[in-house]
Amino acid sequence: MPEIIVFSDTDAPELGMYRQQRETQLLHWYEPEAGIFLAESPKVIERALLAGYEPLSILCERRDITGEAAEVIEAAGVSVYTADSEIITELTGFKLIRGAICAMRRRALPAPLDICLGARRIAVLENVVNPTNVGAIFRSAAALGIEAVLLTDTCSDPLYRRSSRVSMGSVFQVPWTYMSGALTDMELLHGMGFKTAAMALVEDSVDIDDEHLNSEEQLAVILGAEGDGLSKETISASDYSICIPMSNEVDSLNVAAASAVAFWQVCRGKQ
Repeated sequence: MPEIIVFSDTDAPELGMYRQQRETQLLHWYEPEAGIFLAESPKVIERALLAGYEPLSILCERRDITGEAAEVIEAAGVSVYTADSEIITELTGFKLIRGAICAMRRRALPAPLDICLGARRIAVLENVVNPTNVGAIFRSAAALGIEAVLLTDTCSDPLYRRSSRVSMGSVFQVPWTYMSGALTDMELLHGMGFKTAAMALVEDSVDIDDEHLNSEEQLAVILGAEGDGLSKETISASDYSICIPMSNEVDSLNVAAASAVAFWQVCRGKQ
């Protein structure tokens, strides 16, 4: 059984990584080496462990040590710091979801070619800054057959606590990495053999059930920022502009909802 450490001093040095840290501070915790992220809830921790991420320690409410968190505590095999809910909330600045959170080491990200080689359907996120939306997109990607996700460097980090929790750990199941710039790298995508489909409300958009679109051997579905959508440069450089048919004078969906509809359509029969 891993060591269980009961604490009352929220200023203890060993709890530093949990002490109301900004996500960017954790990202650079071991700079220049890869930093830390926090995986929240037993399900997310479990999927991170299965994906091979290294746990550093676990913070857990007393009542959950022998409850929902028991299996991941055993699987992680690292020290567990525990206290009542009020003390943990004082330490972290938020109330834990399902009573457990695990500090884990990040690892070097792969190159886009390494995760896209052989893939038929991938997603590309351009400037999607809301971590909830990023997490929801990853969950849809995992559920509906998207084989890899590429992000511009202006997107929210998929390993941020809220993103990974909303994804239910899907960020550890779908391969992902960043592209080099803020705008979508069309040369990179085309060089890997993908036709590109920008989700955009423009005059020449085709419906997502377009026969020619769905017959493409390799397709990259590109989704843009909340509110502003994709850049004009990305839309004009894409092979397709695609849209979801709408009713009742609704012109668009939230990017996470739109991703689910689009992924379901373009991945049908391609798995």
